[in-house]
Amino acid sequence: MTDAVDAGLRRIRDELGVPDGFPPAVVEAAERAATRRPADRHVDRTDIPFVTLDPATSTDLDQALHVEASGRDMLLHYAIADVGFFVSPGDALDAEAWRRGVTVYLPDGRAPLYPPQVSEAAASLLPDGPRPAVLYTVRIDPDGEARLDGVVRAVVSSRAKLAYDTVRPEQLPEGFAEVSRRIAAAEDRRGAARVEFPEQELEQEQGTWTLRFRPRLQSEIHNAALSLATNLAVAELLHGAGTGLFRVMPEPDDHDVRRLRHAARALGLEWPDATSLAELQRSLDPEDPKAAAFLIAVRRASGGASYEPYRPDVRPRHSAMAATYAHATAPLRRLADRYVNEAALAVAAGEAVPNEISTAFEALPAAMELGESLAGRVEAAVIELAEAAMLAGRIGEEFDAVVVDEDQRGSVVQLADPAVVARVVARRVDPGDDVRVRLVEADPTTRRVRFERTG
Repeated sequence: MTDAVDAGLRRIRDELGVPDGFPPAVVEAAERAATRRPADRHVDRTDIPFVTLDPATSTDLDQALHVEASGRDMLLHYAIADVGFFVSPGDALDAEAWRRGVTVYLPDGRAPLYPPQVSEAAASLLPDGPRPAVLYTVRIDPDGEARLDGVVRAVVSSRAKLAYDTVRPEQLPEGFAEVSRRIAAAEDRRGAARVEFPEQELEQEQGTWTLRFRPRLQSEIHNAALSLATNLAVAELLHGAGTGLFRVMPEPDDHDVRRLRHAARALGLEWPDATSLAELQRSLDPEDPKAAAFLIAVRRASGGASYEPYRPDVRPRHSAMAATYAHATAPLRRLADRYVNEAALAVAAGEAVPNEISTAFEALPAAMELGESLAGRVEAAVIELAEAAMLAGRIGEEFDAVVVDEDQRGSVVQLADPAVVARVVARRVDPGDDVRVRLVEADPTTRRVRFERTG
């Protein structure tokens, strides 16, 4: 299996055109940018004991955090990598970032948005010296409502690089978990799904590739809440100022919900008729493999999120957040965040948003769609490869499945074990029907898995 997966990953890179390295001119621009040092545009906030919290192996650190009490409120100091200090609109780094849109991840590496001289060194909030940052101060009241108290360019210093899987509570700022609890309570009141989806990952362990669902750790969920609160507060700031770029996502339609109900039944999950999809999502334990498989299905059925620039008399909405939402907290990995940060800095300072930023908001949705489309196709291809490699030795075996959808190309079935979604030619079946299927093809080279109905 290992050789087949290694070869398959190389094919995915070649077939889909995943960038391999950077042009020499972009590398040279990154090396020059990495030598820049903050000047009088940045205030000194090195007294704040920031820490970062990320996967253990990450070196492109977008966020550093600190929390403190302010009366009954909590103050979140959230430092975001100041990519705009190193990259200017129209320069070589910017032009290459527009071509890429996002960092693309594969199990054996990534194609970063910016060269490592910037993304993993000069701009990354590593604990090896002061770094320039965009510092958001977010006030979170007892009900979990978040608003911005200020946005400034600052020099910050991280005290520690903490990892999700090893961090201890005493290493985090006092109030870290309380802030997350408040934000979750506010999400409940809004009716947000409030689900950190598990990751379906192809991982190499002791030389062997394994496909598994990785549930989010509690530390990861808490950390995501801080990013969420900041992004919500930034969205309100920009929308109130009549500018910005917003993340939007429609509600799953009736067809999607019907398909998900069939998938839930296939996986043995109970979904009462009176329970909404959002309520069901909040009730599931992502550490349960069947629940994890269902949550992955929900993410795939959502139709995907997109970006929209500000429009007068339009209130953009992200269905999973049940709110107006922006992306500002991952500028090392997403092109759009850098522009949102620049707009937030201008609005907070009472200044006009620079024309090159406002103009970019109109063009960014298309650029981000291209980048996210590539990332999505890579992710789907990796899962297809993993499923084909995992099933390659099981040709002829039969499995129980449930029909979850049908179209002109046949029926879509959900297997419970292994949790695989596949197509099968099956006559006189309807979504929701139980079927028995036999595996007739599983080819890691073509990433093709095919079943036939036997009962």
